[in-house]
Amino acid sequence: MTSKEIEANLEKLVANLNNEEFIYDLLLAYGISKTSVNRLKKGDFNFSKIAGEVLYKNKLFFAYVEADLHLKADEFAIDERLLKQNPRFVIVTDYNTLVAKDLKTKLNRDFPLKDLPKYFDFFLPLTGAEVYKSSNDNKADRDAAYKMAQLYDILVQDNPDFKDDSHKLNIFLSRLLFCFFAEDTGIFEKSSIFTETLSQHTNPDGKDVDEFLNSFFSRLNTENGSFPDYLQNQFKFAWSSLSLPHCGNRI
Repeated sequence: MTSKEIEANLEKLVANLNNEEFIYDLLLAYGISKTSVNRLKKGDFNFSKIAGEVLYKNKLFFAYVEADLHLKADEFAIDERLLKQNPRFVIVTDYNTLVAKDLKTKLNRDFPLKDLPKYFDFFLPLTGAEVYKSSNDNKADRDAAYKMAQLYDILVQDNPDFKDDSHKLNIFLSRLLFCFFAEDTGIFEKSSIFTETLSQHTNPDGKDVDEFLNSFFSRLNTENGSFPDYLQNQFKFAWSSLSLPHCGNRI
């Protein structure tokens, strides 16, 4: 299941919110099988016997709480009863606000439940996906120029129009180089964040890389706007003339 499909599933979930089914609908949105979710509902896979709680081994702990969401989330995150089942996430909600803790990365999220689709990437480990970590070494640095030259040749081959007008392609490649430079030198706040985000939010076959890059460069070109959380909060307005030229369907 692609990230776009998950985001669409979450948009449907919040548009047709059913409090009693919320946690099960959330799991289905991330591709957990209906069979597993049904067994969770019946109690076969639920390691908590307390009403209002769902403890799904190696996946998550969920609870409805009426108040003090942050306090409750912190308490659950160190509860040995729960930790024995190794949940990746602790999720609590009053169905207006959602507070979530990733017990592996130690990252937290707190947002209005209606904004859940904007934070879909936070829960991607439910699918088995992990944040990609790039390896920076001297060989990679030495090969960078060669790889960019290869990319140039491939793009020209797949987009013959660039042979007559290579200006847009040169701009595009310059912007890619800027992003690689920015993530290695601290212009972007987190090392390798561009590479990691690109890897995590595109298909392995690369067929949607052009769509991602158009959104990414739009974010860098927009001082005020609404973008998914993985773009909105991790990347900032960069410069006023950054609009990505469309380079066909096989960037």
